[in-house]
Amino acid sequence: MEMNLKCAYCKFRYCYKGVKDEERLPDFCPMKSETETIKSITELYREENVGKVYVQSTINEKEGYEVVRGRLIPVRPRILELIEFSEKMNYKRIGVAFCIGLSDEALRISKVLEERGFKVYSVVCKCGAVDKTALGVPEKYKLRPGEFEAGCNPVLQATLLNKAETDLNVIVGLCIGHDILFTKHSKAPVTTLIVKDRFTGHNPLIALFTSYHNRMIRRKEEKY
Repeated sequence: MEMNLKCAYCKFRYCYKGVKDEERLPDFCPMKSETETIKSITELYREENVGKVYVQSTINEKEGYEVVRGRLIPVRPRILELIEFSEKMNYKRIGVAFCIGLSDEALRISKVLEERGFKVYSVVCKCGAVDKTALGVPEKYKLRPGEFEAGCNPVLQATLLNKAETDLNVIVGLCIGHDILFTKHSKAPVTTLIVKDRFTGHNPLIALFTSYHNRMIRRKEEKY
């Protein structure tokens, strides 16, 4: 059956308000068409492997805010949320899979985590010094065809961290696609601390809120 999932277009957010009246729900609302699925998935949260992570993440969310004059105000950055969530989950061994372009950031992150008592294992994307052609990439797609060009090796990164028996792996700026392969091959759960966006200084959301970037992403035929 073709799914019609269009929550991004909903103006009402009845789910957030706790409204379950089917007559008021949009036709594309899963609360209208997937009631049995919602019931069965709700039960999954009672299982330890799902429930433990979910409860601790919810506690972490609550502790990330303070109420000031009736408003919720965020009080800590994501790196601190990562640390406190890991402490709550009793994670001891944390892997850092990072892009070589974010080496300085990876070092800072590793030092902070080590200062908080974690055992940190970090692996750079170019580990292995394997030429891109040996990884199946045609020569013409290198940045500098005809020269040695070390390929990013996310499967190796995941494999090495699997060997280190990490409790949690953290992505720091892996390319799109490489992050997918890393997550797929990681035995430990994976979270992302930094999303790579070379053009915007790793702040990808800015492209949705400026007229220049909007023209760029909406008009494929234009060059900038």
